[in-house]
Amino acid sequence: MLHRKLYQFCAEQRPVWVFLRDQQRWIEAATVVEVEGDLVTLRYDAEDDDETHSWEESVRLDSIGAVSTRLAYVCRSGSPDDVITSEDCPEAERLPSQGQ
Repeated sequence: MLHRKLYQFCAEQRPVWVFLRDQQRWIEAATVVEVEGDLVTLRYDAEDDDETHSWEESVRLDSIGAVSTRLAYVCRSGSPDDVITSEDCPEAERLPSQGQ
């Protein structure tokens, strides 16, 4: 199952958070570049003091303890008028209400 999800994330190029069980650390906002056999290649940026470094790291599938992805986010600094609600959705894409 994990293998299939990693392939999906690779195809979608969606940022993922990966917990490496053997190193007890998280890799944050990584992109799954490739899944080949039991090796997963991740690309991510890490900040160190005033510098940002780009990394590409290959990890074994069995060392991955968890994979998370962000479903959505809302900017807190924007005004309440900037928040998109269901009323902003085009009529053709709306789900029918339960009362219908």
